[in-house]
Amino acid sequence: MKQNLSNARQNFLQRRYAVSLGRRYVLAAASVMLMGVIGCSQLSNSNNRAFAQSQTPQSELPISDKPASIDTEIVSANTKFGFNLFSQLLIRDNSKNIFFSPSSIALALSMTYNGASGSTQEEMAQALELQGMSLQQINSNYAELKASLENPDPQVTLNIANSLWVDRNTSLKPKFIESNQNYYQAQVTNLNFADTRASDQINDWVRENTEGKIDKIINKINPDEVLFLLNAIYFKGSWKKEFQSDKTAEFPFYLSSGEEKQHPMMSQSGDYTYYETENFQAVSLPYGENGRVSFYIFLPKQNSELKLFYDNLNAANWEKWMSKFVKREGFVRIPRFKTDYETTLNDALSALGMQEAFSNNANFSEMGNNLKISQVKHKTFVEVNEEGTEAAATTSVGIQLTSAQLPSQKPFEMIVNRPFFCAIRDNQTRSILFMGSIIEPIDSKKIDS
Repeated sequence: MKQNLSNARQNFLQRRYAVSLGRRYVLAAASVMLMGVIGCSQLSNSNNRAFAQSQTPQSELPISDKPASIDTEIVSANTKFGFNLFSQLLIRDNSKNIFFSPSSIALALSMTYNGASGSTQEEMAQALELQGMSLQQINSNYAELKASLENPDPQVTLNIANSLWVDRNTSLKPKFIESNQNYYQAQVTNLNFADTRASDQINDWVRENTEGKIDKIINKINPDEVLFLLNAIYFKGSWKKEFQSDKTAEFPFYLSSGEEKQHPMMSQSGDYTYYETENFQAVSLPYGENGRVSFYIFLPKQNSELKLFYDNLNAANWEKWMSKFVKREGFVRIPRFKTDYETTLNDALSALGMQEAFSNNANFSEMGNNLKISQVKHKTFVEVNEEGTEAAATTSVGIQLTSAQLPSQKPFEMIVNRPFFCAIRDNQTRSILFMGSIIEPIDSKKIDS
């Protein structure tokens, strides 16, 4: 079975290389999660032996030859968490562009969840919508979801990588390390954090696993930091139907304030998966050959507004809306844009019920002794143009010591010339990879010129 997995990985890498050479139009997204753990305890001899064993190549999970059946419970939990977190981000940042990766944040915090215990674990389960699921179930489901998400289409690359970087003088429980190896395929490296080159090694891993989209996540390692846990997601693909550059032209984009700005807009006609209500229009723009992954745009109608849409945006409505998309002939015009976003998630996660993890009462005893989360940060970047979409996300978590088609309908017209909501979704697993609110698009080509 190990041989089968090795062959499958080799085939995937070969296909990925061939696709990267032969394709002009791409979608790229990268996500990195960083966890800094602060502590000062020394490894006992027995822990040293256990930790050394954990550094050896990890064992492969027993995976059936049949396609893994994804537990919808874990996807549903991620979807709920993503929209709950988005609602918290909107409270503070509703006047600017927001774009983040709920999948990356959920995955990163789920790896951290393996180190939590007691009421800290209960609160994290509440925030992540994991109530009623055992740790074994959570880990197994994430292993299956990761395997299903990767390599979704011959013209789409989706890689998920994890790693733990541990100071050589630090004591972490072997079970915590082994769980992240076995279920999340985390690479574990033991470093001398006092060496100034340690941060360079970690940043090299980030750069490699995001195809250079994220260059650096660690500026320096503080003396009391003992662990960094990283997650990287890289997504690259082409529009199923490319936008032609000669059809891009300047049109007005209307800001929430009523101000009008001339902005480059991309246009095309064809058959789309489409949904419309009295309050909004929505279209799915697929990537790759089979369209498994799509870019969704939800545009409030002119007699409505984005705030009203967000008042109704939740996991239940999202699933209902997804089920009502149908094939329609139509015309779409969307802005070419580029934006970045940065936020600290401590308050948002606390508002979702995850409070104790940030306090001196935190219980991460399954990871080590006397640890708490100090800060959770998230940075993202997205660019949409005629060639495709490019996106990157970085999440950092620091831990410290506790101190159907309708042929009778006429073609629709969807002019995205005002603030809108967007998401990148894997339609097979129903996982939302990225989501965001675009208030004011900025032309990427003007920025780069």
